[in-house]
Amino acid sequence: MKSSWRLGSTNFYLAFLLANFLEPSTVFAQLPTGWKAHDWDRERPQVVTPGVANLPLPAPSDAVVLFNGKNLDEWRSADGSPAKWIVKDEVMESVPGSGYIFSAKSFGDCQLHVEWASPEKVQGKSQGRGNSGVFLQGLFEVQVLDSFDNKTYADGQAASVYGQYPPLVNASRKPGEWQSYDIIFRRPSFQDGKLAQPARITVLHNGVLVQDNVRPLGPTSWLQHKPYEAVAEKLPLSFQDHGNPVRYRNVWLRELPPEIIVQPEKPYDPVIVALTPEQQAKIAGKYVRGDGGLWEITLRDGKLYFSVSGTPLELIAHSPEEFGLKYTAGKVTIAYDTAGAPTDLQFHMGGDVSKASRSK
Repeated sequence: MKSSWRLGSTNFYLAFLLANFLEPSTVFAQLPTGWKAHDWDRERPQVVTPGVANLPLPAPSDAVVLFNGKNLDEWRSADGSPAKWIVKDEVMESVPGSGYIFSAKSFGDCQLHVEWASPEKVQGKSQGRGNSGVFLQGLFEVQVLDSFDNKTYADGQAASVYGQYPPLVNASRKPGEWQSYDIIFRRPSFQDGKLAQPARITVLHNGVLVQDNVRPLGPTSWLQHKPYEAVAEKLPLSFQDHGNPVRYRNVWLRELPPEIIVQPEKPYDPVIVALTPEQQAKIAGKYVRGDGGLWEITLRDGKLYFSVSGTPLELIAHSPEEFGLKYTAGKVTIAYDTAGAPTDLQFHMGGDVSKASRSK
């Protein structure tokens, strides 16, 4: 519920909103959504019943296991000392007053799986009932709360991005039952110390999509809103101690590669030639495959098209004998007889080569 992120300047935050989100007429709205955080009148998500739990979910082979049910070696207290939570029956449990715990390793873009359970015995209400939180980079909280038949503000219930985005639906299980979060997180990026792209968060709660690539408006916090400030690409995760004995198990993470579009080292069509109308006319025609099916090359508006299953694919001539496809990594090759008439066609696609002969 509360973040350890230091308080920012109110004036700076207002300037940030004006420059990046708000129209002049909405200057006094606390958030770009028009809602102030924790508005009791904000519509609460519809309640849905999740499917049958199939937990614990085994970690994939490339996962970093952050809690294996045996010890807290992968976790630290805020001051770097050993984590003060307890491990019992292959479950780790928050100890009231022990403070947040932080992952020993730092992470950026990731897929995070967390299984958690609020106390079976219901005590308290609203934010005082089974409260904890999963903090990505220690900055962006996905709220953990007993939200089964427990009325609280919409942006503070289970699976909310705390204080900013309520979940799409309330997919909570009963108190004491194991629940799961599967979180896809993309870190914020900065250029020259300024925000280039905000963080993005997708959450599945008990297998139900509840946060759909939302963009936090800044680090989540309690009572006050804070703008983005440049931070390291990788930071520790943290789990919150909010005074309730919330349990966690089977915590694992997959680091995701950065979102970089890798260009091919060589161009697909290094040589492009212009065929004469006579050359194009010779190539156009029907070609019979070994299975009796037909391929056809047509000439339209000065361009050749190779039809595969009725889809005309524009051909890019590298020579009279070899053609690339405009949008697809494949090629067509043509063989000629001594008189210069096409005799055979080969279609190269996906490592396979298919052959056809020119129709008589």
